[in-house]
This record gives sequence, structure tokens and C-alpha cells, in this order.
Amino acid sequence: MNMTHYMELLAVNQPWNLIIFMAIPVVLAETLAITELYILFTRKFDGAVYYLNRFAGIAVGIYFVGIIYYIVTNAVIPITKAGEWRTAIDVIAVGSYVIAGLPLIWIALQEMGLVNKALDQMGKLKIHATCVALFLVFGHIAMIAGMVDPSILGYKGANIHQMSGQNDYEHCDPALHQQMMGDHQKLRQQMMNTQMPMIHQGHTH
Repeated sequence: MNMTHYMELLAVNQPWNLIIFMAIPVVLAETLAITELYILFTRKFDGAVYYLNRFAGIAVGIYFVGIIYYIVTNAVIPITKAGEWRTAIDVIAVGSYVIAGLPLIWIALQEMGLVNKALDQMGKLKIHATCVALFLVFGHIAMIAGMVDPSILGYKGANIHQMSGQNDYEHCDPALHQQMMGDHQKLRQQMMNTQMPMIHQGHTH
């Protein structure tokens, strides 16, 4: 099965890539989402949950700045220049993952007082909720598209050796194949020469 670059990124360098690009950002984003719901229902703009919400918002936003920079410089730009995107599925998976981080960066900027300064607590809370919703939407699009086999849209990856006699023959080196056939013929001839005297000795006229 062929993989998108998104899934390939998570699959290689186990378990570190999975932790860096999936576990840490998802834990921070889910913490932000859960505490966001608590604040929406209670309207408590103080206490441990509120400050945990602020910490998660700032941390996940800053974290995604690093992730987006890494993916754009090490994947998006080189793959685009080389024309190696694995169909539109691949573009959607990687692009959605990058886009998903932008609302979280906006939350971090808001929590640090760099944007939306004129909004009151309720106004900022609405921005929070909207940004979290956008992250969830694009994040799930990236996950779903990332798990799709790009070959369904015509992508053809590298040839994969399969455990079948036909494929082994097709990928066998021609010179090696000829040598094996010659050795087989020699062995067969030797066996026949060895058996023929025994046959003659046992036969009487």
C-alpha cells in the first residue's frame, strides 16, 4: 500500500515522529478544547482551569509555529519543486495539517495580548471557540486524507517485491537466472550419468 507524505512522516523514526507531530500537539489542543468548554459553561475567568486553558493556548500555538516551519521548509517546498506530490490526496493531507495549526497560533497571539486587544472576555472566548473548531475540522481532514491510499487517484509508487513466484522471476537478474539454469542442467546431467551404470549392471541378457 502506498502512503501519503503525511502518513509517511508519522511512520518513520518511530516513535519520535509520532510523538512530535501527533501526540504532543493533539494533547495540548485537546486540553485547550476541554477547558474551553468548561469556561463556556461556567463563565469562570479565573482559577486553575482558566489558567490551564491560557497555558495550553499559548503552548500549542508556539509549538505549531515550529511544526509548520519544519514541514514547509523540509517537505512542502522540496516536494513542490521536485513535483513529487502523490496526487491531490497528498496535498490535502499535508495542507490541512498545516492549516489546522494557524487558528491555534492565533489563539496564542491573543493570549499574549498581540491581537484582539479591544475585545472583552466574552469576545475573546468566542474567538477561542471558533479557532478550536477550525483546528478540529482541518485536523480531522488531515488525518482522514492522510490515511487514504493515493493510488486510488492513480499514483504509482516504487515496485514492491511480493512473495510470489511470478514476481520473483520478474525481478530476478537475467545473468543470475542464466547461471542458475546452467547449474541445474549440469546437476541433472551428473545424476543421469551416475544412475546409468547402475542400471546397466543390474540388467542381464
